[in-house]
Amino acid sequence: MPDGTVVNSIEVRDVRKVFGAGDNAFVALDTVNVSIRQNEFFTLLGPSGCGKTTLLRLIAGFDFPTSGQIQLYGEDIAGLPPFKRPVNTVFQSYALFPHMSVAENIGFGLEMLGKPKAEIGTRVAQMLRLVRMEHLADRKTSQISGGQQQRVALARALAPQPKVLLLDEPLSALDYKLRKEMQLELKRLQHETGITFIFVTHDQEEALAMSDRIAVMSAGRILQVGGPRDIYDTPAERFVAEFIGETNLLDGTLKSCSDGMATVELALGPTVSCRTELSPQPSAPVLVSVRPERLHLSDAPALANTLPVRVEDDVYHGDHVRLHLKSGERRLVAKADRREASRPIGSDAHVGFAPDDCTLVLP
Repeated sequence: MPDGTVVNSIEVRDVRKVFGAGDNAFVALDTVNVSIRQNEFFTLLGPSGCGKTTLLRLIAGFDFPTSGQIQLYGEDIAGLPPFKRPVNTVFQSYALFPHMSVAENIGFGLEMLGKPKAEIGTRVAQMLRLVRMEHLADRKTSQISGGQQQRVALARALAPQPKVLLLDEPLSALDYKLRKEMQLELKRLQHETGITFIFVTHDQEEALAMSDRIAVMSAGRILQVGGPRDIYDTPAERFVAEFIGETNLLDGTLKSCSDGMATVELALGPTVSCRTELSPQPSAPVLVSVRPERLHLSDAPALANTLPVRVEDDVYHGDHVRLHLKSGERRLVAKADRREASRPIGSDAHVGFAPDDCTLVLP
């Protein structure tokens, strides 16, 4: 394969999925198009009911598209049943066999495929090393922790060497600390195996921490696809800006746009400059998105974009303080270092942000 060549493991083309018919019809996926690259950790992110699990089920073969095409390495698989697809799935419920040992659970799928015993033994040993559970090979899965059960489920799914591994919110049942540990573990496994991982979650922090690229979904559509930094720093529209992390959205009217920078007259009064990858027409209604950590308080105007504010409240969060501010009738939130946030409630100040620290968003 030539250097720089991008190989797509999954191609989803004009896929629609409609449940029911007539007045009871529900469009779960509305003409979805997405390419997922080989050896990529790709995340489908969105709120409940957005269609992310439906898309995963179509790729797995547990359901079939109403129209459109799904390709795996160039082969149309939309009509193939699950057992004929080189794809495995890890669910929220790990579905392990409690009467079997860890090793027996990992080897079960290989036995169902009719693999020779020697090959199964070799592969199970490899998987145990991969998930670092050699010392628990003979332990019943009913006698191990939730995080260990998760790793057994992953090892079982990886043992047949699928071309794509699908993960349907597999960390949702774990506590916060264990979930953080398993995020690192999943990323390590994806790197070491070189298998394409397609991960479904509604957890924005989880998606940002683990993914090579993210598809943000809403109401059966993919709104934006990009790397974590792209999605966070340059959201294309309001839903993405508000769903990924936290942001301040300032209403305004576009005055001009050129060379990746826009000039916007805010409804609050001031005119500000911001980054943009969009090209709306002048006089169009737009939003300026500014993340709370990008806002800086000062006694006098200190940055190119500045708003007068009043400090309404501050909330201590250990490593930072959230400042609740008000500019005219608009409420803003800023994150400040706890040593820099000693401003009296009710005091007047200015909040500023650099043009590179904000971005233009469509309403």
